[in-house]
Amino acid sequence: MTTPITASRAALAGAFAGASGRYWLDVYPRVCAEVRCWQARAEQIPDRDLRRLALENLRAERGNLDGAAAFAAFVPREHRGSAIRAQVAFQVIYDYLDSLAEEPSEDPVRNGRRLHRGLLVALDCGAEHVDYYAHHSRGGDGGYLEDLIDACRTAFAALPSRSVVASSALRATGRMVAYQSLTHADPRRSPGGLARWASNQTPACLGLRWWEAAAATASSLCVFALIAAAAEPALRSEDTVAVERAYFPWIGALHVLLDSLVDRGEDRDAGRLGLVEHYASPGEVAARLTLLATRAAASARTLAQGNRHTMLLAGMIGHYLSAPSARAPDALPATKGVLKAVGGLTAPAMLMLKASHGRTAPPPGYALCAPALSAGSAASAGSAPEALSAPAETTPSASIPVASLPPLSRTR
Repeated sequence: MTTPITASRAALAGAFAGASGRYWLDVYPRVCAEVRCWQARAEQIPDRDLRRLALENLRAERGNLDGAAAFAAFVPREHRGSAIRAQVAFQVIYDYLDSLAEEPSEDPVRNGRRLHRGLLVALDCGAEHVDYYAHHSRGGDGGYLEDLIDACRTAFAALPSRSVVASSALRATGRMVAYQSLTHADPRRSPGGLARWASNQTPACLGLRWWEAAAATASSLCVFALIAAAAEPALRSEDTVAVERAYFPWIGALHVLLDSLVDRGEDRDAGRLGLVEHYASPGEVAARLTLLATRAAASARTLAQGNRHTMLLAGMIGHYLSAPSARAPDALPATKGVLKAVGGLTAPAMLMLKASHGRTAPPPGYALCAPALSAGSAASAGSAPEALSAPAETTPSASIPVASLPPLSRTR
C-alpha cells in the first residue's frame, strides 16, 4: 500500500536521481572548463605572491566551486552555462578575497571591506570598479580580480530573471561583505564589533543568538540559490523573497555553524575563535543546531521548488556530518541531533561522502551510475542516524553503491 509519505519519498528519490545525472554529466564538465580557464588566467598574474595565492586557492578550494555550481543542476539547460559561470566566478572571487583579507594589514576592517566590495560589484552590472587593493600591501594582479568580477556580472546579466533577484542577491552579498570585514579585524580577540552588528541583523522574535545571526550573514548559499532562480524565465518577486527568507537566516546559519563545528579542532590549533565556541556546552550546541536544522528543513519544503532546495540542504548537511571530526565527542551530540531533525534525507550524501573521504575525485564510472544509485539510496531514507555510528572506512571501495549531489560550498 502506498502512503503519502512513501509517495513523497519516491518523488524526492526520482528528483534526486535526475539532479545527480544532470550534475555529473553536464554541470561538472562545465565547472572543470571554468576552472581551467581561471587557472590559465591566474598564471598570468605578474606579482609572484598573488599568483601563488590565486593558484593555491583554485586548487585547495576546488570543492567550493563544485558545490557552488550544484544549484545549476536545477537550472533550465539553455541558461545553465551562464548560471555556472556566474556561480563559479563568484566563489573564486570569494575564496581569493578571503585569503587576501587574512594577510596582515594596518586597518583590517577597511582592508576587508574594500577587498570584498568586489563581491558586490560582481552582481551589479552598473557599478564601476574601485581600487580593491587600496588598503592591501600588494595589488599587481594584472587585472585578474577585475576579470573575475566582469565574468561574473556578465553571466549574471544574461539570466532572464536577473532583475527580479538583483536586490535580494545584493542584500545577501552586503551581509557577507560586512561579516568578512568584521571577522578579520582580529580573530583572536573578543568579537565585540561583530557581536553588536550581528545582533541587529535578524528580528529579536526569531530568538537567534548573535553568533547564529552572524553565521547566517556569512553564508554564500543564498546568493547561489538566487543566481539559479534568476535562470527561471517566469520567476515571480514573491518567490525570490521566499528563497531569501528560507536561506537567511535558517539554512545559512546551519550551513556556517556546521562548518564551524567540524573545523573546531583546526580553528583551535590556529588560535581562531570559531562561532560554535560561543555555546556553553556540547549539549547546547546540539540543542541549537537541531533547532536550526528543523527550521531549515521546514523552510526548504515550503518553497515553490521545495524538492530541489530540500535536496541541496541534504547534500550540505551530509557533506559536513560525513567528516570524521563530526564524530568527535564534543560534536557527536549535535551531529545526531541534526540528522534526526532532517530524517533520512541525508542518507545518499552521507554514504557517498563517507566512502570518498581522502579521494581527490569521484570513484571511476561514478557519473554513469549515480542517477540509479541515488534513487535507491533516497528511497530508503531513514537510516542515516544509525549509519553514523558505524566506524569510518579508511580504505573505501570504489564499488560501494553510493551517490549524491556534490557538497555545497563552505563559508569561503
